[in-house]
Amino acid sequence: MKHLHHALAMALLAAFSAHAADTCDAQAMEKKLAGAAKASFLKKCQAEGAQSACDAQANEKKLAGAAKASFVKKCVADTKTETSKSASQGCESQAADKKLAGAAKASFVKKCANDAAAK
Repeated sequence: MKHLHHALAMALLAAFSAHAADTCDAQAMEKKLAGAAKASFLKKCQAEGAQSACDAQANEKKLAGAAKASFVKKCVADTKTETSKSASQGCESQAADKKLAGAAKASFVKKCANDAAAK
């Protein structure tokens, strides 16, 4: 049951992260940001979104003090890990679609994942 609850929480966080990314992209477009300014804004916006989602989960669980801080810290780290894994899998898929192999594939996946992390 504990694993099911954790899996459900991670699925909700992933969905929230995707929504937050869309929302952050929209905000960046509204502000007409580009380049490094856009990348910085998106990184901060998504981090704040993850923090808010994790705070909400901690409140649902009625956590307080050190337990809440620990939960939120782990939750935010898990969100970053899940986002990174999703981006990497997407990049691997794109490399396969382009029929890349060897060093070309490794280079493409690395650049693609770094670009995704900057968003």
